[in-house]
Amino acid sequence: MDSLDFSALAQAPSAQKAIDYEAFLQQHLQQPHNTMCYPLAHETLWVKRASQGNPALNYWLLKALAALFSAPVLRPVPNPGGVATLQTEVRRLRSFHARGLRAPEVLASCDQAFVMRHLGRPGEESPSLSNAIEGAIPQGADATLALWLRGLQALQTVHARGEVLSQAVARNMVVCPDGEIGFIDFEDDPASHLPHAVCMARDALNYAQSTALFLQQAGAMAAAQRHWAAFVQQLPNDARQVLQSTVKKLSWVRFLPRSKSLGRDTLRVLAAYDLLTAI
Repeated sequence: MDSLDFSALAQAPSAQKAIDYEAFLQQHLQQPHNTMCYPLAHETLWVKRASQGNPALNYWLLKALAALFSAPVLRPVPNPGGVATLQTEVRRLRSFHARGLRAPEVLASCDQAFVMRHLGRPGEESPSLSNAIEGAIPQGADATLALWLRGLQALQTVHARGEVLSQAVARNMVVCPDGEIGFIDFEDDPASHLPHAVCMARDALNYAQSTALFLQQAGAMAAAQRHWAAFVQQLPNDARQVLQSTVKKLSWVRFLPRSKSLGRDTLRVLAAYDLLTAI
């Protein structure tokens, strides 16, 4: 009986997985939506096409608020849309990969679009950190706090490696299948427009604003405040000063009534203030 060529058998699966990503991208340039997901047999891909940026009115309003409160963290970061924004996202995703940070891998790109690999495994859910934390609330304070801490530690790692996020909100963070926290949505580059200290403080404020209400609902606020205070203390002096100054300027929010009738956004702001004042 002839012997089997095990080396050939071992190579077969990889051959099945081989994809010409450049060709795949070209084939999907005319997709009906700007961002679309493509589940394949061995991996899941996303194709993202150039889109319009934010309306100029949004920038004017943010500039006005930044001037009114003398808060540089509120200064808008331009997102012109089109090819410029697309190239920014590709560059930032590749920069995160180069620094060993978890973000979708860019597999091919052109002026009009790029294709990236999904952070999860085929057929497995990779929820946003926001959904994961909210989903943990019925499990109690410890489970909610543990997920929240993973996000805070991931943000600290990003800063330690010289990077900042675009919008450091929990919906732009992904709980990967191995439990690591990944990052998505890099359409703008705050570090190109704002001092690095302001960018770091901006990340911290965004994360607090997007998660604090979950902590409060789970009864985890007191424990989270201790971790938040430690996080703030490890920030560079200039970033910590920007953050503390901003929190002082926002002190008026504590006079808002804590009523559900005012809507979830108001409750989110009040919860964030409770967390931020633990500095």
